[in-house]
Amino acid sequence: MRYSPTGSPGAKSIATITRLSSGQAMSISIQEVKTRRAMKQFIYLPEKIHRNHPGWVPPFYSDDKKTFDPGSNPAYAYCESMCALAMQEDEPVGRIAGIINHRYNKEWKRRDARFGYLECPGNREVAHALLNFVEEWASKKGMSAIVGPMGFTEEDPEGYLIEGYEHPPNLATYYNFEYLPRLLEEEGYTKEVEYVVYTVVLARAISDFYRKAYQRVSRRQDFRLVEFSSKKEIKLHIRPIFRLMNECFRNIYGYSSLDEIEMDRLANRYLPIIDPRFIKIVVDNNNSVIGFIIGIPSIADGIRKAGGRLYPFGIIKILKSLRQSKKLDLYLGGIQESYRGKGVDVLLGYSMMTSAIDAGFQVMDSHHELETNMKMRAEMERVSGTVYKRFRIYRKSLT
Repeated sequence: MRYSPTGSPGAKSIATITRLSSGQAMSISIQEVKTRRAMKQFIYLPEKIHRNHPGWVPPFYSDDKKTFDPGSNPAYAYCESMCALAMQEDEPVGRIAGIINHRYNKEWKRRDARFGYLECPGNREVAHALLNFVEEWASKKGMSAIVGPMGFTEEDPEGYLIEGYEHPPNLATYYNFEYLPRLLEEEGYTKEVEYVVYTVVLARAISDFYRKAYQRVSRRQDFRLVEFSSKKEIKLHIRPIFRLMNECFRNIYGYSSLDEIEMDRLANRYLPIIDPRFIKIVVDNNNSVIGFIIGIPSIADGIRKAGGRLYPFGIIKILKSLRQSKKLDLYLGGIQESYRGKGVDVLLGYSMMTSAIDAGFQVMDSHHELETNMKMRAEMERVSGTVYKRFRIYRKSLT
């Protein structure tokens, strides 16, 4: 069964709110996205709102188009969504998406809706109108709470930045204005979960103790490290890696299992910018993947220069940024539960850092780590990592 992304065909949903601002009447209408023109406005509105936002990096707009296309995004097989625009004098001034991941709700026994892709000026009336619209939509769908910002799956951007605004964003993370968390809290949203992000200075990361631990684990006979020199070699291991990810992430907040169609889509999305040197796996004596880690050189500067567009010349700027990058972003990693605490993490971490140092990288970014995941946080701190960003997901009861 495939769910409709925007409700009943032909339905028209418009909510209007009028407020007085500085003595001037301001009428805001919330319109559900129903047409190609409206969807184009929804997709490209961020570049209008962030026009004078230093450090902001646009998304890949081609990716966002596929995200909200039921024919391109396999998550629509178990999700339904609604997109809306805040209009003022026939001009879009804000946007929001409402999402219900039925697979996640079933696996976690919840009735949560999600909001995501919220963009608006620092104006409480616009934020209130957008959030109220998606809350009413979620209530009518029988949901008991709304959480966000989140996307269709855990692989979409999630969590608003609340600390570390002075640092550029990574691929697949939000870089929001500082006022957005405040606007959410004014609407009754409270902390659901929080993520920390570590930065690791590679020149200080590898201690003698860590090096000796790697040498000792490398002598084990029950598992071994596998490294790659070509994307062709990687393709053989894509599905085993993602199957292990499903196993490792099943108890992580917000995660819903990927099917094989989604695995292939995710691989095709990132393979063009993957460098084989920064994918590491560990296999057992049966050549089954028991651990993996994936890093991607930061391409934030290239995406910014390309304006979020791959063509006609954006891809050249992005590839140039890929070659010149000095920061490696860790994207995914996991270890089979029965092998945790046996040194697999040391094999993966040490080999990733030495490859990064050999390639001329100076720093490494951990990506999101749940603040309560003390084992992973201990790994980051063992290599002298320090927290330099925090992201937060919010919740509001609808009952």
